[in-house]
Amino acid sequence: MTLARDVRGMLAVAAVGVLFMLVAPSVLELFTIINLTTAIALAVLALSLALIWGYGGILCFGQNAFFGIGAYAYTIAAINFGGSSWAILVAILVAVAFAVIIGYVMFYGRVSDVYLAVITLTVSLILYSLIRRTSGPDYKIGKSLLGGFNGITSPPINLPWDSSFVLFPEHVFYVAMGGLILAYLFTSWLTRTHFGRVCVSIRENELRAELLGYDVRFYKLAIFAVGAGIAGLAGVLFCNGVGRVTPDVFNLYTSALTIIWVIVGGRGTLIGPILGAFGLFYLTSALGTQSTVNNNLVLGIILVVFVLGVPKGVIPTVADWIAARRSRRALRVRERRMRMRRTRGGSGAGVGAGRGSPDGTGAAARASE
Repeated sequence: MTLARDVRGMLAVAAVGVLFMLVAPSVLELFTIINLTTAIALAVLALSLALIWGYGGILCFGQNAFFGIGAYAYTIAAINFGGSSWAILVAILVAVAFAVIIGYVMFYGRVSDVYLAVITLTVSLILYSLIRRTSGPDYKIGKSLLGGFNGITSPPINLPWDSSFVLFPEHVFYVAMGGLILAYLFTSWLTRTHFGRVCVSIRENELRAELLGYDVRFYKLAIFAVGAGIAGLAGVLFCNGVGRVTPDVFNLYTSALTIIWVIVGGRGTLIGPILGAFGLFYLTSALGTQSTVNNNLVLGIILVVFVLGVPKGVIPTVADWIAARRSRRALRVRERRMRMRRTRGGSGAGVGAGRGSPDGTGAAARASE
């Protein structure tokens, strides 16, 4: 029953996403659609961390490393291939391969969770510093210059069967929304499989899962690689939304934002971090249009409030509140029914006693005769 309810909820979320994808371009301006494409790419990044942290128990402070690798790999591959037909797949595979290499060292080396978070953050900052130092004509891969701190202009997505037909921004929005919906459906399905349940059991008690015979290192590495692939896809969508990729995709600000999205939306859910990414993206965009309040200060306050006041995040807290209300309502209905049954039983006993019970009025009438 619970599985059927979860599947219905998953399909309902996907249906809302499809409806939004079909309706938004006809009612929103082009500038808003371009901003939405960027927000969608960041939502896919949040989804990737929601999977590995919320379901795998792996706190990756440097999830944006795979995000940036995906963006750079797509751009470089598209320039060298002359189109995006294979570049998207190359970007995802490069992000996965990078995650497998790092993950193998960390998980099979029995690195603790704290050091794992520090290592992933350090890798992200190393990539940020390294790419910024690649200015000049000597730093290139094939035909693509790395561009240093200026970054690289990303070739637009083209039709797979026609590299000369490139997609306009409104068409890229469809691709981004399609990618988000498919990534959500895939991760939702994955968490309901045997693999996903084992990963959750490892998150809850790693030693117990290992004593039950599961190779904890393999499962951690597998879900870490899947999350990296989704982050790589997010990087592809991001560089197509903004039109270029710069070393800023690896910076500390992006690393912190990804963590905050998951904390605000709710760890242990998939839709929560997606909504958190959308909400905070538009909040920071609105704050960026004025200089009264600093973005970092606002994000810091939000992080402290949610860590101390709403540790579960928005979606789990709202779900718990709704469940509590339903339980109280069901309890009140049950108590009301019990009172009604007791009332009916009491009135029935009184009527029976009056008609002929040994202690009732029937016995008194016979005695008077």
